[in-house]
Amino acid sequence: MTKTSKLPRLTEPLVRVDGELVTASWSEAVGRAARGFAQARDDHGPDAFGIFSCSKSTNEMNYAAQKFARTVVGTNNIDSCNRT
Repeated sequence: MTKTSKLPRLTEPLVRVDGELVTASWSEAVGRAARGFAQARDDHGPDAFGIFSCSKSTNEMNYAAQKFARTVVGTNNIDSCNRT
C-alpha cells in the first residue's frame, strides 16, 4: 500500500523573491521563465539545451516541441523516443 501526500495542489504560479516563493501572475511567471531561458541561451549557447518529448504525446505536440527547440531556442537537441 502506498501512502499519498496530503500537500496542497498548486493553483497559481509561484516565483522566487529573495529566496522565498511568492504568488505571481501568470504573465509575470511566464516572463521570468522566458528571460531565464534567454539568459542561459545567451550565456552558454543554444546547444546547452536539450528537449525530450514523450513518445505517447500526439504528433502535433511533438511537432510543437521540435519547432520550439529549433526556432525559439536554436538547438537541434531534441528527442521524442518514437523509435520504441
